[in-house]
Amino acid sequence: MPSGWRVATLVDARAESRTARTLVLDVPDWPGHLAGQHLDLRLTAPDGYTAERSYSIASAASGTAPSVRVEITVQRVPGGEVSGYLTDAFAVGDAIEVRGPVGGWFVWSPVHDAGRPVLLAAGGSGVVPLVSMLRTRRDAGDRTPFRLVYSVRRPEDRLYVDELARRAEDGLEANVAFTRAAPLDARRAPGRLTLAELGAWGWPADIEPACFVCGPTGFVEAVSRTLVALGHDPACVKTERFGPAVD
Repeated sequence: MPSGWRVATLVDARAESRTARTLVLDVPDWPGHLAGQHLDLRLTAPDGYTAERSYSIASAASGTAPSVRVEITVQRVPGGEVSGYLTDAFAVGDAIEVRGPVGGWFVWSPVHDAGRPVLLAAGGSGVVPLVSMLRTRRDAGDRTPFRLVYSVRRPEDRLYVDELARRAEDGLEANVAFTRAAPLDARRAPGRLTLAELGAWGWPADIEPACFVCGPTGFVEAVSRTLVALGHDPACVKTERFGPAVD
């Protein structure tokens, strides 16, 4: 097995939405991770064919340990060979190769980022690494002000619905924008996020908040441009993107 890869075991799984599944992996000799990092998974077929994919870590930041449980959430992609297996066939007790953690820029720490309010902006499953940041804040007993702007197509596409509601009890201010269809009690009609909404739901640029934007490429580019247009320092706007541009 190449250096850096570990054999992890699936110890728990749950449906996170109609098309997404959260996986809890027991990973031996995990070196620890920061909130916002991701890992690589590798599948190997009996004929030797391999496929690798990267997934954001949803677990709160961890230290090193002989064995750590690492949580990810996988969104099923139509026709996706890896996401389809992980959401539909990967069973508790099955093994998979894991490498990580990966990334060191799109991260938040209650120690290194103390004193700065945080804006989290997520498109679809881009909320996963942001949930890691929220969990890290919770576990650290940190009271840094956090605001979340979450854009999804439809109500049933939201991830971590119950958990985000609980985080409101910890002071999280969250706003959800539905782009295709909204529930009857929604405060806005379906549509993409606007400059005015990001200005109202985010933090004023003059207090220099830390901004984390994650989601499909089109969403990330649009939101990061809007934040800069609102006066935010581009150096304070960290982005993580994946997949094709979608609304």
